[in-house]
Amino acid sequence: MRNVLVTGGSRGIGLAVAEKLVGDGFRVFALARKNTDALSAAMAASPALHFVPFDLSNLEAIPDLVRGLKAEHGPLYGLVNNAALGSEGLLSNMHNSDIEALVRLNILSPILLTKFAVRGMMTAGGGRIVTMASIIGFTGYSGLSVYGATKASMLGFTRSLAREVGRLGITVNAVAPGFIATDMTAGMTGEQTARIASRSALKRLAGADDVANAVSYLMSDGAGNVTGTTITVDAGNTA
Repeated sequence: MRNVLVTGGSRGIGLAVAEKLVGDGFRVFALARKNTDALSAAMAASPALHFVPFDLSNLEAIPDLVRGLKAEHGPLYGLVNNAALGSEGLLSNMHNSDIEALVRLNILSPILLTKFAVRGMMTAGGGRIVTMASIIGFTGYSGLSVYGATKASMLGFTRSLAREVGRLGITVNAVAPGFIATDMTAGMTGEQTARIASRSALKRLAGADDVANAVSYLMSDGAGNVTGTTITVDAGNTA
């Protein structure tokens, strides 16, 4: 059974991805700082889903995390870099520590985690890396300049890494969700979400399951020749 690590896998999009990949036949490790009732229920329903408690802001511990998973369960076939902070605020008013936290978790953590995960994939002769970006990374949004910068960096990381490891049978792709009903958008009013939906081609918002379906495809054997690209899941908001 192939192993996949999903960061931020205890809720929202991450949990939807984890459950979808379990259904696809993978053994999935949902990494998060804390367990949730939703993840516990999902694990009770499937022995192939496991919780891995870890704080990705602890960059120094990432190598041991990957080594420990390999030693206990075997090498990783797939990595889904989903965990991220979605803090908003005008750049001129943001505290330096908030900016640093966004960069640390949204850029440094996935890059370092990918660095150590991809080594095992290189040895095994194949693998899948999927990083969760955002449409904000290429459209911009007032009050999300730092968040947008972190997500734009992941798009460049995806394209370049795909060229580095492609000859070794490893694909590297990104998924860019639009505005989706998760904890990160819970602060938006009904009027705001309705306005965003009205701008999309399909006149609705995409859901977490739609994002999970995109990740599922990129992890599948059918996507073996898809690499260095970004799948946008936003109901046509950026069409």
